[in-house]
Amino acid sequence: MPFEPGEVVAPGDPRIILEGQWGHEPGVAITVNSGSRISFSFAGERLQLLFDTTGLTVAPHLWITIDDGEPALHLIEDAVIELSAPDGRHQVEVVVKDVNEHVNRWNPPFECAVVFAGLLLDVNTRLRLSGRPGGPRLEFYGDSITQGVRALSAHPESDGADGTTSYAYLTARAFGATSYQVGFGRQGILRPGNGDVPPGVESFGWNFAGSPAERVEPSDVVVVNLGVNDETLEPEQYADFVTRVRSAYPGATIVSLTPFSGKHADAITTAVKSLDDPNLVLVDSTGWITEADTTDGVHPSVPGHVKIADHLITVLETHTRLRRR
Repeated sequence: MPFEPGEVVAPGDPRIILEGQWGHEPGVAITVNSGSRISFSFAGERLQLLFDTTGLTVAPHLWITIDDGEPALHLIEDAVIELSAPDGRHQVEVVVKDVNEHVNRWNPPFECAVVFAGLLLDVNTRLRLSGRPGGPRLEFYGDSITQGVRALSAHPESDGADGTTSYAYLTARAFGATSYQVGFGRQGILRPGNGDVPPGVESFGWNFAGSPAERVEPSDVVVVNLGVNDETLEPEQYADFVTRVRSAYPGATIVSLTPFSGKHADAITTAVKSLDDPNLVLVDSTGWITEADTTDGVHPSVPGHVKIADHLITVLETHTRLRRR
């Protein structure tokens, strides 16, 4: 039977749950970050996911899961992705596998971004109200490793990347947490990221250019994993970034990870100690992974990300009130 259009559901409808760093513009919700999620429940057989693909030159990659099925890979090449299932009640989870790091994803109009325009239900389909996430809230600020670049393989484009394999995504899921996974390839504290992304000190607090990152509720824990891409890094420069995070989240536990390679570890250690912040935790992650745990000598493989997540979960259970589910 042909699809018969019924109710149109806007991205901001309370029956749709958006998780991650999303900016809101009239009629759309936009994310430029891998690991961001859309979830909802419906009763019926069919519906369509709607996207604005205007100006996109590289298609974002999505994982879409219906109920307990295997995630299916979808590329946002067209404005509509149609989903179908046997008549009944169903749960859908859409996760951003990758937003390509090599084209503009910061300054609208974007060359790669997930611009979600809502849902179009079949005339016999109804959207159901889902419970809002009730777990802790975690934020991650990092570079290509946090993004999940080259986790699947050394392929430099989205085929090799997967934000759902990133240590950040794994750690958040272990705690049943709502997660903001903000990773930009090549970015440092002072170094701009790929895709026209500004340095960390400038991009923090923004979804993308012109879109402030506003939180309905403060996060419980903020993990900072930046610095390895900076050619030089002075303690004062790192301390300035952490001070910005603290100003935004006065009650959060901030966890500063030194790069896994050990680069700038001394500067970061000096910076953290200089701040004399009892709710700021310094974690020396040097050696958590080795070259054997990477796909290209730098970026963790899927098992490499698992090793990092295992270390980080233990750290967070030691230094915060978080407990794995």
